[in-house]
Amino acid sequence: MWAFVSQLGGKLLIFQNTLPSLGAGRLRLRGDDARVYGTEKEYTLRVPEDPFYKQMAADFSKFQIAVNIYAFSDKYTDIATLGTLAKYTGGQVYYYPNFVASIHKDKLRHELGRDLTRETAWEAVMRIRCGRGVRFTSYHGNFMLRSTDLMALPVLDCDKAYAMQLCLEETLLTTDTVYFQVALLYTSSSGERRIRVHNAAAPVVADVGELYRVADIGAVVSLLSRLAFEKSLSYKLEDARTSVQHRIVKALREYRNLHAVQHRLGGRMIYPESLKLLALYGLALCKSTPLRGGYADTQLDERCAAGYTMMALPVKKLLKLLYPNLIWLDEYLLKASFADESENIWKRLPLSAESLDSRGIYIYDDGFRFVLWFGRVLSPDIARSVLGEDYAVDYSRVCLTEQDNEMSRRLMRIIKKYRESDPSYYQLCHLVWQGEQPREGLYLLANLVEDQVGGTNSYADWLLQLHRQVQQNA
Repeated sequence: MWAFVSQLGGKLLIFQNTLPSLGAGRLRLRGDDARVYGTEKEYTLRVPEDPFYKQMAADFSKFQIAVNIYAFSDKYTDIATLGTLAKYTGGQVYYYPNFVASIHKDKLRHELGRDLTRETAWEAVMRIRCGRGVRFTSYHGNFMLRSTDLMALPVLDCDKAYAMQLCLEETLLTTDTVYFQVALLYTSSSGERRIRVHNAAAPVVADVGELYRVADIGAVVSLLSRLAFEKSLSYKLEDARTSVQHRIVKALREYRNLHAVQHRLGGRMIYPESLKLLALYGLALCKSTPLRGGYADTQLDERCAAGYTMMALPVKKLLKLLYPNLIWLDEYLLKASFADESENIWKRLPLSAESLDSRGIYIYDDGFRFVLWFGRVLSPDIARSVLGEDYAVDYSRVCLTEQDNEMSRRLMRIIKKYRESDPSYYQLCHLVWQGEQPREGLYLLANLVEDQVGGTNSYADWLLQLHRQVQQNA
């Protein structure tokens, strides 16, 4: 089999339900040692146990074979190690904890189907060139770096993205424009060898303030997220979170210094309009699954799977994962016609418990799952219309299906519209009743970024902390 695949290349799908425990590449149970957390050895739980799988990934990359991991187990399977097969071959990790066929079948069917049918570039290599005076210093994503700047990608598709960091080679650029070129050499699914080239020109400005004015918050957060996750693979989680904070403080401090002479700033916190959400996304990143808490906050496999996913996500998808949509559904379900949907349904609420009214229904969407939250004093008639006669039972056992009434049909149209807006993953729907523990805390309350949860900062406290650090030595 290996000889056959190595001749052709392609994509290998691994469906994993247990920890590999026999033969070459066998792994040991190492993910439940709470004593390691908070020590200098903490990061060793999040990196491969031995070089076997990384060497296997290098061999796969050499023969143009990509690996996608489908992990299903409810027990520890060492995603940290197995995920390296996907990381270095341009693949990705799909994680289905506590897999139950009756619950997860639609998700698996959709994501496996998309994996097999989406437009794919094969046997690809990519290089980014830039003009005189600047150079790229680091590359981040799922690929193998063959030389200092050549990215090997056995497969490439629209559901993946990459980040690069550049620096100035000269103190002062002498040209008015810097040019960049991304060149991708690949084989199409029809067997044609092609080159796709993207060229871009960026003006050189003398005023750093102008650079801040046109900063791209999506690009900044995308790179910041990848740098933070990679740091967690060499240091403690606390150190990775601190590095995020320090980078934000440094950026805002430099901007403040630019305006210190022209304006009397006093005790105000200032920031460029382009980066007004940088602090919020920074807090969301620190509270994200790959970086938050410690031993008891997230299962190790879940943390590592989320990290591998974050490393590959396009910007728009990553921003939504960090700061999901929270939307109040009552007005649409009760009053609006389907034609009015765009007017009513897209209003996002702050991710705070203060946004939740106990008389309402809300949907939380992070691009990977839906959480449908029912307020404690929601009208029984509304609950019955949406859920049928099961509206008063344990919501963990209720499967959301379309009922024979207009309100239920409207809700299912909303869910369908959200799923169609981004088909890269399939969002399972979890139903939660206000006050239902531990489900409400697990699925929603722990993910309300702006609140103080489990000893983490609220958004207000986070801003105050950043402001104090920005003022120091400003």
